Amino acid sequence: MATITLPDLRRYAIARSLFTPTTLPKAIERLGFVQADPIRSPARAQDLTLRQRVKGYRAGDLERRYPQLAVEEDFFVNYGFVTPELHARMHPRTARSEWPAERWAQAQAVWHYVQARGEAHPREVDAHFAHGHTTNGFGGRSKASTQLLDAMHYRGLLRVARRDNGIRLYAAHTPREAPESVTEVLDQLVDVLVNKYAPLPLPGLRQLVAMLKHAVPQWQDQLRAALQRAVQRLPHAEVDGVAWYWPQGEDPHSRRWRAPEGVRLLAPFDPVVWDRDRFERLWAWAYRFEAYTPPAKRVRGYYAMPLLWHDQVIGWGNLSVVGGQLQADIGYVGGQAPSDTSYRSALAAELADMAVCLNAERG
Repeated sequence: MATITLPDLRRYAIARSLFTPTTLPKAIERLGFVQADPIRSPARAQDLTLRQRVKGYRAGDLERRYPQLAVEEDFFVNYGFVTPELHARMHPRTARSEWPAERWAQAQAVWHYVQARGEAHPREVDAHFAHGHTTNGFGGRSKASTQLLDAMHYRGLLRVARRDNGIRLYAAHTPREAPESVTEVLDQLVDVLVNKYAPLPLPGLRQLVAMLKHAVPQWQDQLRAALQRAVQRLPHAEVDGVAWYWPQGEDPHSRRWRAPEGVRLLAPFDPVVWDRDRFERLWAWAYRFEAYTPPAKRVRGYYAMPLLWHDQVIGWGNLSVVGGQLQADIGYVGGQAPSDTSYRSALAAELADMAVCLNAERG
């Protein structure tokens, strides 16, 4: 293999993730996991991620088509949408907190109730069982039934059948038996991460494998060994003093990896930009998600979306829909837009595509 350089890694990172747009089922299968986020600025993260990879995607398509798709809502390294194969590998999931016998009895009663109904809305469960209220993780008050349903879903006792105005409706689910080889399953989970986020510098690989404690807390004590196996079996190269890893059978130096033409506005959780340390290594500036940063301390904006031009992330965009029109505030790392005459038309085309996805007019 020829010597791999940072520009090679940049092109490889972009080209393998921003593949030629395909169908929604094929895109989900190829990604393996789509991170979800409820903020709509201008759309939810899962919609902004999929619009770059699905032909003719419109905001909300994933939720609308969810019941007919081979996909499950579940927690992986973050909450989102996973393939049925990935969902099965993580269960039966044993949560970090043990349930007392009384809690298990409640869960069993709710499971049988949901199974008999086919699917159930949280308010129906609450009305039937009257579990009362409890303190949630944010210190506020929430319905105990809602917390129980969330916990049952996490443990694999329930699945999300569909959503009704954003509210999860549940169906009963029976997890498969524990796997014979935990080592094999953990290696498969690591491969899903590497396939989605490659090329990964060692710090990013280490971070993601550690985050599998949310996906499979029952095997948390085996994650260190899974990382050690990964760094031994995965192809890698040292670039600028850092080891980078990628899937078997791929060559980051290959000419097949060509950065896409035009402009792309990427969600803050898009695979291309998710790893902030990798981002800074590839593009030599720091990008941060500032939605939860106090307004006075924000540098680029509430929901600044990285702006990709060929193989360079040259700035960011804050987008919103006001009165049915898409508004865009674009900023640049270098202080001004590229002088390339084709850039302006490429940006206009990306904003027009975004407006169509959001069912808005270009402002």
